[in-house]
Amino acid sequence: MIVVTRTPLRVSLFGGGTDYPEYFNHFPGAVIGMAIDKYIHIAASKVISHQAFNYRLSYAKLEYCKELDEIEHPVIREVLKSFGLDDRLDISIISDVPATGSGLGSSSAFTVGFLRMVYALKGLKPTKIELAKKAIEVEREMLKENVGVQDQLHATFGGINRFDFKDTSIRITPLQMKSDVMDQLSRSMVLVHTGVSRRATTAVASQIEATRSRSIDTELSELYQLVGECVSLLEDGASDWLPRLGEMLSASWHIKRSLSKAVSNSDLDDIFNAIIGSSAYGAKLCGAGGGGFFLTLIDPDRVKELEARVAPLAVMPITIDVDGSSIVYNQSR
Repeated sequence: MIVVTRTPLRVSLFGGGTDYPEYFNHFPGAVIGMAIDKYIHIAASKVISHQAFNYRLSYAKLEYCKELDEIEHPVIREVLKSFGLDDRLDISIISDVPATGSGLGSSSAFTVGFLRMVYALKGLKPTKIELAKKAIEVEREMLKENVGVQDQLHATFGGINRFDFKDTSIRITPLQMKSDVMDQLSRSMVLVHTGVSRRATTAVASQIEATRSRSIDTELSELYQLVGECVSLLEDGASDWLPRLGEMLSASWHIKRSLSKAVSNSDLDDIFNAIIGSSAYGAKLCGAGGGGFFLTLIDPDRVKELEARVAPLAVMPITIDVDGSSIVYNQSR
């Protein structure tokens, strides 16, 4: 008996920071971003033969446990407890990119994928919005993580979407893009790894405090306005949409880096300047900041120049995932 899930990571284009209840409980929040073709795979099989353990977990470390409370991985432990799943399990996690500190929403992608797996083991079929909201509940309420609410939605729904937030309401709007615009966007996106990993819940703590104190309302409002501008740009598909989108991306990065001292530093600024120096249309650091990946928009013919300028840092092409979190194999009964 085995269940395997595949859940995409994401890149956020605009609006990050307005997807925290600390903001959208007072003002409208919105983000636009996309799931990408880099994934977290989770496989779980029921342990039916005699073993010295009831739970075996294989991720960045290896755990053998007899009781649920012995499990160190917080998401696995608390989700299994909350669902009352008493099956003995052997669980393996594989990530296409560094699973911690990537800025690509890996923590939320894992939570979504693990929940989808547990639902399957229980014989349940949640809707996509139910799955996303359950992941938000696990991270924000059960584990008290300093996370927003966009990553869980991107991981669940896939594609490129605008998500709007106000109080307890979430509205999902898929972008109405022409196929040639979608194709050009996919061909022009690369990720540049900074060589630095950071934990988002720590990096964003000072930003959340500034949000609560209302000291960055103006900056967050500017990021919110960029969401609508991006939607119009991508749906209209004018001839100069790509360089204009790149300029907006860099502008959002300059706003983002002013939100907290933890967002950037001189090394990250140097990487950004090297990216722009390679004639990229624009770039921004993904996620909460402090490390991870720069999302870069660039002419595909200039990627070699980019690689030379940022060497030895890794440069990774990406495209848009349209499926969202899915079960790729299910032999649970």
